[in-house]
Amino acid sequence: QSVAVGWDVYQRTGEPLALGLVGLAQVIPAVLLALPAGWLADTFDRRQVVLLSLLAMTLTSAGLALQALLGADVWVVYALLTLDAVVGSLGRPARSSLVPRLVPRSVFPGAVAWNNSLFQLAGVVGPAVGGFVIAASIPAAYGLAALSSLVFALLLFRIPEAAGIADTGTGPATLSTLFDGIHYLRRTRVLLAIISLDMFAVLLGGAVYLLPVFAEDILAVGAEGLGALHAAPAVGALLTALALAHLPPLARAGRALLLSVAGFGVATILFGVSVNLYLSLAMLFLTGAFDQVSMVVRHTMVQLTTPDAMRGRVSAVNGVFVSASNELGGFESGLVAHWFGPVLSVVSGGVGTLIVVAVTAWASPQLRRFGSLGEIHTNE
Repeated sequence: QSVAVGWDVYQRTGEPLALGLVGLAQVIPAVLLALPAGWLADTFDRRQVVLLSLLAMTLTSAGLALQALLGADVWVVYALLTLDAVVGSLGRPARSSLVPRLVPRSVFPGAVAWNNSLFQLAGVVGPAVGGFVIAASIPAAYGLAALSSLVFALLLFRIPEAAGIADTGTGPATLSTLFDGIHYLRRTRVLLAIISLDMFAVLLGGAVYLLPVFAEDILAVGAEGLGALHAAPAVGALLTALALAHLPPLARAGRALLLSVAGFGVATILFGVSVNLYLSLAMLFLTGAFDQVSMVVRHTMVQLTTPDAMRGRVSAVNGVFVSASNELGGFESGLVAHWFGPVLSVVSGGVGTLIVVAVTAWASPQLRRFGSLGEIHTNE
């Protein structure tokens, strides 16, 4: 669906800023609804919350297919993306909070890596297939997205019922209850540093939203090439996740995190200046590989240090950081590309990422010294 949306909007408008607005349409609901979504995950059956979210996302994907068939105005795409972000945001913390209830703590870092492997495998297959599908029919790509979320909803029934209920109740949705996730992160400084580093790196390095511009105007590879460009980061992430799943937990996770984010910035810069398809694919591959290390460290830390009764609220705050970095990063990239061109937009983002790494390494000695992911304890 992300490949189809980018291509659909750019073909209609020919404007990089329009791609940035795709990110903006999705980030606003994610930020506004994060705290209520976290409370939902800690108060109600998490399986049911995710199920309702998925069924609603099925309908929004079907709506995107219908508007493409009818040739609706581009504002309809933005409206449906906003609605999709609303229902997706409400289910995201509940979905993240299910995993620790399904796997023993001792193997959780490996479970995160395996989970990410399957996610990235979909990220490889989806864009690669999507490039060919949208070349033939954009509505068909949206239709496949609707079918996928429906299948996910059906598979959800195989998750044990007990995994959906938090260990303790959270009481009424008071203001202090909603903000518990923020208070927890403020107390856990190293976790705040990890999440902030990842957020600013992806915020500044949001080259993926400009891929339709690079595919059409710089590399001249068309819709099929766009699918390959979208799939390249997922291939890197998939192979890295598989490697991490087979290796022992990272022994010096803090140092690995800082080096991987720095590598992400360098690869982003090289992608921005590349005019060769194979070099561009290689750099996108590396961005996915480096980002996967960051994802495993962040997700393992968030889920294992947080008591189950408030995992939803902490996951919600983490989700705000992730959504803000991804979607606002797309808006930032589109805006800079509109005024200064796509190459400067991507290169400046990579340089900014390197600056963020340097500042974080200097400001957080606890992160520099952070050790093994296999020795994390829950903060009760």
